[in-house]
Amino acid sequence: MFIVYAKGLKKYYGNFPAVKGIDFEIEEGECFGFLGPNGAGKTTVMRMIQCFMEPSDGILEVFGLDTKKYPSEIKEKIGVMPQENNLDPDLSVEENLIVYANYFDIKKKEAKERMEKLLQFVDMSEFKEFKIEKLSGGMKRKLVLARALINDPQLIILDEPTTGLDPQSRHSVWDMLKTLKLNGKTSILTTHYMEEADQLCDRVAIMDSGLIVELGRPDDLKKKYNGNLEEVYLKLTGKKLES
Repeated sequence: MFIVYAKGLKKYYGNFPAVKGIDFEIEEGECFGFLGPNGAGKTTVMRMIQCFMEPSDGILEVFGLDTKKYPSEIKEKIGVMPQENNLDPDLSVEENLIVYANYFDIKKKEAKERMEKLLQFVDMSEFKEFKIEKLSGGMKRKLVLARALINDPQLIILDEPTTGLDPQSRHSVWDMLKTLKLNGKTSILTTHYMEEADQLCDRVAIMDSGLIVELGRPDDLKKKYNGNLEEVYLKLTGKKLES
């Protein structure tokens, strides 16, 4: 069973085809990347996988379940690291995790145990009583990652996980994501950093104008198009990376 299976997947906004009919599968334990310029359709695909919107046509299954029929069951098994640091500024670091655990009906004792383990995982145990405003950008991203893991998800959605971070903080987050992969977690990544995709992804789907224009392992794509991943991206989309 694939963690995600899509066949002929389409999404229309009115008469506008945001996703024009794409096929892909994501295997258990894989880090799969969606790359593409703004407007390519990758965010729409991610939202359909998260059951935030329904496909217009085609098949989309997550954990073997139809996203139209079983959205609640699917959402329970997914952790989402959004691009925005949408943490509650009125709560402390530990409170942000414990309160979020309530959305998954995790008992208070269990939530506290998970919070302690996750703060240890992201190396923030000593900051658990800090308010959000006192955290650096890198610490906020690590806390958002910890929050995404509070329900022990089978699938992690990573939307631009290191945007705006300095190189040291970015590599710190990469190390954590690599550890999650070693522990068997499946993840889906969107990023504008080609080095990030190269470092983390087993396979990438490069999208443009609502279609997957190429899909494969980063090393295979670099050999096929005789260049680094950023050059491959430029050749396939004709567009430079957004800053």
